[in-house]
Amino acid sequence: MKKIVLPLIALCCACGHTTTPTAPETAQTLADSTISRPVQPQDSTLQADAVSGATAVANQPSFNGTMVLPPESRATVTLTMDGTVRATSLMPGAYVRRGDVLCTLENPSFIDLQQTYLDSHAQTEFLRAEYLRQQTLAREEAASQKRFQQSKADYFSMKSRMEGAAAQLMLLGVDTAALLSSGIEPLMQVKAPISGYVADMQMNMGRHFSAGDPLCAIIDKSRTMLRLTAYEKDLDKIDAGDEVQFRVNGMGKRVFHGRVASVSQQVDDTNRSVDVYVTIREQEARFRPGMYVTARIIRK
Repeated sequence: MKKIVLPLIALCCACGHTTTPTAPETAQTLADSTISRPVQPQDSTLQADAVSGATAVANQPSFNGTMVLPPESRATVTLTMDGTVRATSLMPGAYVRRGDVLCTLENPSFIDLQQTYLDSHAQTEFLRAEYLRQQTLAREEAASQKRFQQSKADYFSMKSRMEGAAAQLMLLGVDTAALLSSGIEPLMQVKAPISGYVADMQMNMGRHFSAGDPLCAIIDKSRTMLRLTAYEKDLDKIDAGDEVQFRVNGMGKRVFHGRVASVSQQVDDTNRSVDVYVTIREQEARFRPGMYVTARIIRK
């Protein structure tokens, strides 16, 4: 019995030894597997454009800013003579045309100014006739030079007084020709200097305004622009005439286009930035001054 059992034990040990892989063989297999999977190189020169979604050159700067109006598209309505608001039907955001009446004001001095103009106009006509008569007599030596000089001085003095009153009335928007034909107006009318939308309204019934106080502002949105903030490190990437793509906060993913009009020549001492002004190619009725935008310079 002992002679039969021993060979069987030796056979089992031999079989177990041949089926177990050695450690060196396992490491070599992993190394071969790693070599057989080459790493694909990535192109770091391209990135997605945050504005248009197109592929753009890396490190292309983007800029934040707001919508603004050029100086000629915003008018502040002020007075050259103080007065108290008697009537107004104006509402903030309403559209007005140039020459529309914004409100009416009352001031006794306004009535006095009209009276001064009418009186001086009448006196000027009389003194002019007397001046011409004395001029003719002096030429024929039928009158003294002293009387002629006096009539001349009276005429030109009254004429300058009339012209001064007319200039003041013109600043108040009063047509002197209509004043001569229709007579004195008891209330002063404040008219819109440009066409646009009413903003920054300060008027209400009974409020008194001194000369120079702002009543409201009129904004013309037809020439809205962008004012972008650029930093010193990006100034070499911006030139007048460059194309611009931008998006407006609150208007979804729609992309608008513009062109750099000018770059400020003064650097802000606090944040080392400059203002970049951009004209907009596609004007939109929903544009409003102060809206935030994100823009990108497009170099061809």
